[in-house]
Amino acid sequence: MLNQCNFIGRVGQDPEVRYTQDGSAVANISLACTETWKKDGQKQERTEWVRVTFFGKLAEIVGQYVQKGSLLYVSGKLTTRKYQDRDGNDRYSTEIRASEMKILGGGSGAGGQEKAASSQNTATGYGFDDDMPF
Repeated sequence: MLNQCNFIGRVGQDPEVRYTQDGSAVANISLACTETWKKDGQKQERTEWVRVTFFGKLAEIVGQYVQKGSLLYVSGKLTTRKYQDRDGNDRYSTEIRASEMKILGGGSGAGGQEKAASSQNTATGYGFDDDMPF
């Protein structure tokens, strides 16, 4: 079975980063993925908002380098989690659990450069060029 999703979109607000009791970082963003087409000569547009969660070092990188308006490529798996609201009702949240992220050029958080990060780091410790800050 394969559970992999890939998205390119703009970050809707600055990342929300928090830490678990054991000190692991968790970051959340909403990614606006806009589709455009023409119908009867008129431009049509639809935006889907995708919730994305990052964990560990990847979450720390997102918190440091990503901001509202950044253009991102995100790859991960679709997950649904169950939780209870304040009234004790069961609720469900569907989101992407990111395993890879690239900041694409042109985003205000990217500094005009493409930068990449993955939750599966190589022996160098990060999985990308050593001269990059993350």
